Amino acid sequence: MINKEAMQLENEENEYMNDNPLSALQSIQGFLTKEEELTFMQILFSSSATIRMGNFGLSRKEVEKLLGVNNEEAFFSFLKRVNQAVSRYFKVIYDERRNQVVALMRVPAKQARNVLNKESLAILMFIFYHQEVLQNEYTLFSQLINSFGHESLQVTRKIQVNLDPLKKIGAIEVYDTNSDEEAYQLTAIGTHLFSDSFLRRYAEFSQSNQLHMEDVLRFFKRYNMNGGVTDDSLEA
Repeated sequence: MINKEAMQLENEENEYMNDNPLSALQSIQGFLTKEEELTFMQILFSSSATIRMGNFGLSRKEVEKLLGVNNEEAFFSFLKRVNQAVSRYFKVIYDERRNQVVALMRVPAKQARNVLNKESLAILMFIFYHQEVLQNEYTLFSQLINSFGHESLQVTRKIQVNLDPLKKIGAIEVYDTNSDEEAYQLTAIGTHLFSDSFLRRYAEFSQSNQLHMEDVLRFFKRYNMNGGVTDDSLEA
């Protein structure tokens, strides 16, 4: 179910029919060994927000243990071949900063509205900008209050309600600041939730100007595992 899995928001211009998302798995044996196939299924399982209860994905060490390898080349070769096999429906990413390997299900923006309403999406984009662009370690609840409305019981409750779906899909987690005020931090899922095409359209709309994709990705600090600009054929 989409509302139980990590997802990646796609540009509506790139929507496609997703009649049978599991059909992508039928061709996976041509790309992966049996051990790699089972490892991919473990990554899918562990990426479920419902199952893992806040502990999303697997560490690189766990993935390498499942694969029976202990070198960088084999690890990244596995990620590359998995994504070649399932790229139409899934995207497996390795977040080095958080040491997490997670599987994201590609979801067109219209379908994503069934999971995140515009308020939750706005809050997530604010947290994304606050942490990925401005490089803050966490975002305080008071900062959300100041950005989205004056402090009142109604506004406080509304923001809390719209934070809940972000927690459930694993996009954010509560961050311990050793203070009474609640704070939130993006997870590996939240960091990669927005597709590159979604970020481009968002940035161009805010700037009222067309931008080069490299500039957009550099602004949002979105690079692939080799340190270059992300290249995704599904995104334009």
